[in-house]
Amino acid sequence: MNNDVIKLLPDSVANQIAAGEVIQRPASVVKELVENAVDAGATRIQIILKDAGRTLIQVVDNGCGMSATDARLAFERHSTSKISDASDLFSLHTMGFRGEALASIAAIAQVDLRTMRHGDSIGTRLLINGSKVESQQPEACAPGSNMMVKNLFFNVPARRKFLKKDSVELSNIMHEFERLALVNTHIEFTITHNDVVLHQLMGGALLQRIGMLFGKSIEKQVLPVVTDTSIVKIDGFVSRPENARKRGALQYFMVNGRNMRHPYFHKAVMTCYEQLIPAEEQPNYFINFTVDPETIDVNIHPQKHEIKFENEQPIWQIIVAAIKEALGRFNAVPSIDFDMADAPDIPVFNPDATRMPEIQTDPTYNPFDLSVGDSETPTTPTSWGTRPSKANTQLDDWESLYENFTRKRSEGLEEARSSAINSLDFGLTDETYQMAASGNAVESSLLGHEDDVPSVMTAPIQLKGRYIVSPAKTGLLVVDQHRAHVKILYEEYISLASAGNMTMQRIIFPEVVSLSTAQSSLLDSNADRLAALGFDLSFLGDGSWAINGIPSVMSDVDPTQLILSLADSLENDTEDVSGSTNGRIAMAMARQAAVKPGTSLTPEEMDHILGSLLKMPSPNYTPDGLLVLSVIPTEEIARLFA
Repeated sequence: MNNDVIKLLPDSVANQIAAGEVIQRPASVVKELVENAVDAGATRIQIILKDAGRTLIQVVDNGCGMSATDARLAFERHSTSKISDASDLFSLHTMGFRGEALASIAAIAQVDLRTMRHGDSIGTRLLINGSKVESQQPEACAPGSNMMVKNLFFNVPARRKFLKKDSVELSNIMHEFERLALVNTHIEFTITHNDVVLHQLMGGALLQRIGMLFGKSIEKQVLPVVTDTSIVKIDGFVSRPENARKRGALQYFMVNGRNMRHPYFHKAVMTCYEQLIPAEEQPNYFINFTVDPETIDVNIHPQKHEIKFENEQPIWQIIVAAIKEALGRFNAVPSIDFDMADAPDIPVFNPDATRMPEIQTDPTYNPFDLSVGDSETPTTPTSWGTRPSKANTQLDDWESLYENFTRKRSEGLEEARSSAINSLDFGLTDETYQMAASGNAVESSLLGHEDDVPSVMTAPIQLKGRYIVSPAKTGLLVVDQHRAHVKILYEEYISLASAGNMTMQRIIFPEVVSLSTAQSSLLDSNADRLAALGFDLSFLGDGSWAINGIPSVMSDVDPTQLILSLADSLENDTEDVSGSTNGRIAMAMARQAAVKPGTSLTPEEMDHILGSLLKMPSPNYTPDGLLVLSVIPTEEIARLFA
């Protein structure tokens, strides 16, 4: 009887397991194939996509090409031309080195490769279906490689099922393409999706490539950063402080021709902008590092985005010094205004000039002596040092002095209510407002049981400009004011959209917003939905959109920030509210219109939010699952004083 339980997995199964780490989505295939083309010395790379990569990912390059034997070996696990022994890992000059990418791709797709070396008269064609080589034969083709990956994850239904919508997958591909195009500025790139050319980039300098990818306007918004030390050479661009973004900031690090993510260096960049931009904004930056390959380790993760540096702390200091120098050199840092046009004339000191006359004072004057009557007049010829004639008129009448502080609370609340209506519009009806501010207890089943309903009392208070605190039947009710208002507005916008009552308000002077290619594609594909919700947008080309109208309920919101928020929400697949595009759009609108953290609210405004929130069937969480309110039980408070 054989009791052995350990078995050697077949290569096809091992490749599928490896594909789970290396190939996560169509963007991963694009990354691996383009990096192989770069390592092959290509100067022109063409990317052709069908259905956001589900049906076809084709990469054509004019690199060195492969022989028939090399083409076959390239799809074996751990076969590579980049390294030959372990010591090469510490001096890498190529993008790839693991020898897993092609084997992983072939394991979960159908591959058609045509390749030929320069100088050869005939090339080779290789067909692979799920790690199984179906055929290999000579074929006439252009020098270089033409790799077609068809029906991605056709034999892994679970992985294919969990791919996102085409718009989301295309957005991820475009982000990966932007990283590859930025780090390889000397290469000509063309990317086509469903026969539509998304980008056609010529080789050039980094600044030109930035303008081609993100719009010409950004070329005027960045400052060059250049420094060369024995540890690292840094070159690139950072944005001016006034061009920082609240969302969608373009932030790229590159090292030795490779993209990377590095939170430590990102913090170094942010340190330079601490006193220049608001805390909620982020600067754009495109920074390239050139270091000795032996001082970094890229063999951290299969995606090769994480890189360890041997000299992290010295490089931090060099980054900070270089960026601060750039900001100071181009007057991006605020400076003292020494303009003397309106300054008062300061006379030149003259020691021979006559001294100023001494001020005459009354030595008998005592400001604390209350015995002197009002009829007393100053005894000195000047008014310096004399006290007012009505010095002690109202000192004993404390009640009249503080009469404004002893008014009834109801009178003050009535004045606050009138000012609140004029200063902050929550987009709700007067009837709802009256219910919220009536002073009666507002009840809602927060915990699903009638006994746990917090009966909210009047006179809520605001804590740290962020939380609304109010006594409740079961304890102390604490509400996040921003999340609560987001919840209220989201439900209102969804209701208006469902009823078809969204109206548009024209913008007298249309504003222009610049978006990335991926964001423009998402906006274009959702144009009908946006129009139904009251948006009037027109595409101007080169990633620019004109904002001609927005929903009337958003009249007080910055249109540019609203569109940027919408683009980010559509692009980010983690914000899939209720599984609907309308839900994501309504959520982005609510976030922009909601009262911001740190905003001071009047008692009536706080009553308004509490009343509108607690009358909802499920007020506990925002549509994207964030906690809105919490009740601190009376027993918990009592334990604090036990």
